[in-house]
Amino acid sequence: MRRVVGVLALIAVGLVVGLPVAAATFVDTQRAVTIGAHNAMASPTFDGHVTIVAGPLLPELRMPSDALLGIGAEVVLRDSPDTDLERVLAQDAAIASQPEGEIAAMTSEITEMATAALQRGAAAAVIAIVLALAVWWAVGARRRRELREQWPPAPRTALVAGLMGIVLLGALMAYVPDPSTQRATAWVPIRQEFPELPDNPRLAQVQISRGAATATSRAIVQGALDTYNASTAFYENLTEKTVGIGVRPPDEGQTTALVVTDRHDNVGMDPVAREVGRSADISFVLDLGDDTSNGASWETFSINSLRETFADVPIVAVAGNHDTGDHILDAMRRNDFIVLDGEPIEVEGVRILGESDPRSSGLTAGYNGNEGDNIAAIREQDELLARTACEDGDVTLLATHSGASADETVAAGCVDLAISGHLHYQVGPTSTEGPNGTTTKLTIGSTGGAVYAFALGTKLRREAQVAVLTFEDGRAVGLQVVAFKPGARIEIGDYTPLPVATPPAVE
Repeated sequence: MRRVVGVLALIAVGLVVGLPVAAATFVDTQRAVTIGAHNAMASPTFDGHVTIVAGPLLPELRMPSDALLGIGAEVVLRDSPDTDLERVLAQDAAIASQPEGEIAAMTSEITEMATAALQRGAAAAVIAIVLALAVWWAVGARRRRELREQWPPAPRTALVAGLMGIVLLGALMAYVPDPSTQRATAWVPIRQEFPELPDNPRLAQVQISRGAATATSRAIVQGALDTYNASTAFYENLTEKTVGIGVRPPDEGQTTALVVTDRHDNVGMDPVAREVGRSADISFVLDLGDDTSNGASWETFSINSLRETFADVPIVAVAGNHDTGDHILDAMRRNDFIVLDGEPIEVEGVRILGESDPRSSGLTAGYNGNEGDNIAAIREQDELLARTACEDGDVTLLATHSGASADETVAAGCVDLAISGHLHYQVGPTSTEGPNGTTTKLTIGSTGGAVYAFALGTKLRREAQVAVLTFEDGRAVGLQVVAFKPGARIEIGDYTPLPVATPPAVE
């Protein structure tokens, strides 16, 4: 019995020390994050809401976090690469029309903060237990017996309880916020301030601060909400039209994959592409790059959205020439994308080879660096991929951002299908017979409907495309392209068996 009491006492010591340390660490944590078109600083709270603080000129927004223990967050927006306030708000509104990826990313950040706080609390608890055991051992059995005889049970229990109470009270005083420092904010439903907003469950939970900021900046906020309404209406309508779309599903023994490319931040097309994937019963997604406009840190929302939209299937990806720098590749890896690196891999029974584009470019300035260097980089990649594919002998699919990186592989006939993006319009499919076999080459158009390197907005700027690939026994055996027109029309291309039949020569 005495041993049981001793163990319980040690557990109590660990809890009394560890829990306050974990809680204090958690509420004092701040983390730099990207939300929409902004860099931001996120801090955990226990008010049960995620609150967006946009500065003195704009109202605050909040929505329930639906997390355990009332855990929430305060997100303070900071700088944005764009200095035009109205344009930034329009970008935020377009992103907010498809918020699932950002919500998932914020949830992940808060979870990581909570995990780190729990680890620190656990370390503090272990240290406290070790110290308690050390004191217990140092005092010795005889002295402990003498102390028990000098202190009757009732006062001894009261002393222990009192000491624990003092520790708990001190911990509470350390991390419970002072009410006098808290901001008094009046919250109202956002549709009360802006009744023209659509009546949907997502907005029903959003509240807006009521005060001078709301009144003085109403015109700016109204512009952002107009963008939100237009974007939501267009892409929800297009998504509804795509539900049950008549693409060819796989036959028994076949698998399918959905190809997206050149999304250029247009997350509005993600649920549209998802419906095509559902109808085709896809086993994985192939992302051919240029998910962003210039690879900035704030553009990771595009990767977050794609991962959340296709959370139930693997995503195989390469970065494009506009995914400049490390931000997008890092975001892909954090979101468990399978990033191709020039070595063959097998995904869902399909052997795939690919590599990210070696070039980098800005938003409108064309390619960075010397054009000759860029051409040389593509040629080198083309040679290395062809050598790898031909030496491997079992690669069926070559995935590159630019079709120029697949020329030698196609000429050698070392894969069944070479697929790419980059051009923003469709080229092919065409089949070429080489010394090692026949390869079909296809370039599909921008899934985001991008003009130049920009696609984010309230509707499609030009035709958007996705493709469905069909595999059997690990080999590419067919493909089908689906096109979406700016007027929300959908064109389903014919299913094309591979290799593509060569048209008869014209005499």
